[in-house]
Amino acid sequence: MDARLAELQRLYPEAKAELHFSNPFETLIATILSAQCTDKRVNVVTETLFAQVRSPAEMLRLSQEELEERIHSCGVYRNKAKNILAACRILQEEYGGEVPGTIEELVRLPGVGRKTANVVYANAFGGDAIAVDTHVFRVSNRLGLAHAKNVEATEEQLMEAIPKELWSTAHHWLIFHGRRVCHARKPDCGSCTLARLCEHRAAQTQGRTV
Repeated sequence: MDARLAELQRLYPEAKAELHFSNPFETLIATILSAQCTDKRVNVVTETLFAQVRSPAEMLRLSQEELEERIHSCGVYRNKAKNILAACRILQEEYGGEVPGTIEELVRLPGVGRKTANVVYANAFGGDAIAVDTHVFRVSNRLGLAHAKNVEATEEQLMEAIPKELWSTAHHWLIFHGRRVCHARKPDCGSCTLARLCEHRAAQTQGRTV
């Protein structure tokens, strides 16, 4: 295994999704809500929402305004409510109320891009996928596991750099490191055990940028 991945595994052996969900439907809704929002805030909202809404059919009993009120604190709530209701309508009409289990089907749902589809596929269905959020993008490119300017290229390069059976797990390692050590504005390089393996740190030491 690559030394950087091995160290991430050592640091975060229990890394897993920090959103709260118990089935594919909850995984989908929580992940849509997490866009531009913290997992902590989403978990507060879904604790109440999932106690009242357990299926696409139950979600569709809410009006746009009612759903907006319930998810207001997650941000971008109007667009999220619109997409959630539209996605639930498709789930109910085309999939019998079930969440489809392939990335190709998931990205057809309103509000579901490649990242969200990968998260749902990996966490709800146990599939191998690398969801590139801001943490994964930042940490993987700083470490040198990827050298990309956008999330699409980062995903492709990580799929080549990481063994397929580790894609979903490594995704969580990178997120944990981004949240705990490799922060966007002030990465804690002084305490980072990956510093000696990090291209970003090496470039800083040499007075360059990456």
